[in-house]
Amino acid sequence: MNNLLKSLPIYYQHWLFLLMVCLLCSVLHIIDVLRPLLMFTHVSIIDAQYWRLLTHSLVHTNTPHLLLNISGALLLWALHGQFFSYVNYLIIWLLLALGTSIGLYYFSPEMISYVGLSGVLHGFFVIGACEDIKHKEKTGYLLLFAVIAKVIHEQIFGASKEVMQLIDANVAIDAHLYGLISGLFIVIIISSYAYFTKIKA
Repeated sequence: MNNLLKSLPIYYQHWLFLLMVCLLCSVLHIIDVLRPLLMFTHVSIIDAQYWRLLTHSLVHTNTPHLLLNISGALLLWALHGQFFSYVNYLIIWLLLALGTSIGLYYFSPEMISYVGLSGVLHGFFVIGACEDIKHKEKTGYLLLFAVIAKVIHEQIFGASKEVMQLIDANVAIDAHLYGLISGLFIVIIISSYAYFTKIKA
């Protein structure tokens, strides 16, 4: 029983940061006047408003968009929350938000603005799936294949029209791509560090 509990993301270090993010996103959605100050836009980054590289993930286009992203975050917590503490949650979150923004800025200049958690969530999905693989969970391979296939499908065929209507905006499929790439990059860095540390030991 104790071993089962240890494998579940029920301890505060597994959900504290996620709870804070969900609450903050909800509060910022209610105080919608702050969204223009926090969203990612190419023009604002050119004007050196660099905080937007991170804060875009905290604001949303409408309530369905917010609920969709929060639901995704909770699903990922249920799947992989046991692999994260509030400290590495924060660090990885910041890196994924930054990686998504850099990708949008340099490689998708046609995307004028972006808000939401989707890029970050795709990155966390990749990292969680790789953690499953690391811990010899066969479902990790299936999840990793599924998220990569989803992003490739979006790049080829575009996003779901139903989702676009639901969130009242274009689905940022490029953000999904850059979030996924950022997640893979983080996995490579962590794995390389662990490998070389083990060799030195």
